[in-house]
Amino acid sequence: MWQQWTSWFQEWADVPAELYGNPFEQVVMALGVLVAALLIYAVGRVILPRWARPAEGAASADQPPLVTMLVRSTSLLLWFLLALFLASLLLVLPDRLALLFQGVAVIAVLIQGAIWGTVLVNYGVNRFAKRRLEHDSSAYTTISALGFLAKLGLWSVVLLLILANLGVDVTAMVAGLGVGGIAVALAAQNILGDLFASLSIVLDKPFVLGDFIIVGDVLGTVEKIGLKTTRLRSLSGEQLILANNDLLQSRIRNMKRMPERRVVFHFGVTYQTPLEQLKAIPDRVRQIVQAADATRFDRAHFQEYGESALIFEVVYYVSPADYNLYMDVQQQINFALYEAFEREGIEFAYPTRTLFLHATNTAGIADTSPR
Repeated sequence: MWQQWTSWFQEWADVPAELYGNPFEQVVMALGVLVAALLIYAVGRVILPRWARPAEGAASADQPPLVTMLVRSTSLLLWFLLALFLASLLLVLPDRLALLFQGVAVIAVLIQGAIWGTVLVNYGVNRFAKRRLEHDSSAYTTISALGFLAKLGLWSVVLLLILANLGVDVTAMVAGLGVGGIAVALAAQNILGDLFASLSIVLDKPFVLGDFIIVGDVLGTVEKIGLKTTRLRSLSGEQLILANNDLLQSRIRNMKRMPERRVVFHFGVTYQTPLEQLKAIPDRVRQIVQAADATRFDRAHFQEYGESALIFEVVYYVSPADYNLYMDVQQQINFALYEAFEREGIEFAYPTRTLFLHATNTAGIADTSPR
């Protein structure tokens, strides 16, 4: 039936039996392949986004489904060139023309693949931003920079493949790029070190925005994690700027990640305190600490004999480890301790010194009474 239809159309249109050495039936089949490919393109742009629409519940206007983004980024010109190559496979063409169609198709596929790769990188960066931007905006900055480098590398590879497909010898070019890359890396090793340190901070997360950290003699709240530097806000208000590479080579104390704060404090009572009252002090301190909010008592001991006081050491924990909460609890304990000692007649010690004067009376007897 196909041959009958083509024969009828050939006679009706007065078309020669062969076109450039190709039977008329083969030419019609090649045109059919071309038209079918264009129809697939047109239908795909309509059907695939609708098919992906159920997934839009997790998407937004700024972040449509990945399938929709890939379909929208498909170039009609590049698709047409690929369809033209597929249609040409059904025809007998001169060698040079066949190679031309093949080369154009390969270039079209490479460019379209690079476009889809760019869409995938952008989709990944935006998806990461949607999850993390509210908690860690600096991570988005770093990932965006890495996304740019990934797209730059992708297009560089595609460009080299296109040049190689056109017959250009890219071996010397790749070698030159390698030598140039080494020279640039040596010249910018500090910048690259800070860049990779930034990536390490984002992935390993030794700290995030809002954490209070101590690095050597520097301490402050993490305000921004950039590509080259991390910025802290100190307690006195000034901004401290630290290189990321130097930061990771230091010992970092992250105070915000303490599950609870260990508190050690000391107090002293006078040497005139009776023994029974001394023995009762640790239990009294335990009761006071346990009555305070958000505390976990550890121990209270008569630690040592001081120069002018009997020293007690107390250890307890505060959870959570917020500094303001710790100060409120410590203040509550100090007030309660002062009140209890005042009620029981126990005196806190303070630096004092007793002088013993040695004098001789007229009878030659030494007077050693304190003055």
